[in-house]
Amino acid sequence: MRPEERASPFGARRYLGWWLRPGSAEGGISERATQIMRDRRDTTVDSFQILPHLAALGAAYALALPIAWDREQGDRSAGLRTFPLVAIAACGFIQAAESLLVNSPEGIARILEGVITGIGFIGGGAILKTGATVHGTATAASLWATGAVGAAVALGSYDVAIAIALMTFVTLKFITPFKVEEGKEHAGEA
Repeated sequence: MRPEERASPFGARRYLGWWLRPGSAEGGISERATQIMRDRRDTTVDSFQILPHLAALGAAYALALPIAWDREQGDRSAGLRTFPLVAIAACGFIQAAESLLVNSPEGIARILEGVITGIGFIGGGAILKTGATVHGTATAASLWATGAVGAAVALGSYDVAIAIALMTFVTLKFITPFKVEEGKEHAGEA
């Protein structure tokens, strides 16, 4: 397909036609899409299919809680609700897509790319600039790290998820900022 066809709305329809037209002669891809849709329609809710997903979502939630607790104790803009939600959302997006993209590492990479970008936007909302000072960068970075924890759990990399969660918590809890804030700088002089 030519690039100009993909850029136009009509070209996009032709580009996605393999999914929309069952039985087309485009390399058997539409048969695969038809089979996926048929399997999804015929599948009933089975606790053995749900339990691994719930376990992964629970792991992502649990790994995000210490980070959330630290941020909540510091009275930051994001806390006990935000961090676990970011972790389970990142985990959930990847889990939801993996059954459709089993044999497509490029597809999983695109989903992961979208999750990373979305979490970056959430983190961007935590950063505030007042005058010459900027607040919330550590919260934004820890939101991003929490999303990475959720993504790692979804991909089955529990060791990476635990390492990220532990390193994020230790950084936030025990490494104090070296900068002296303006209000605190003059507090002892008054």
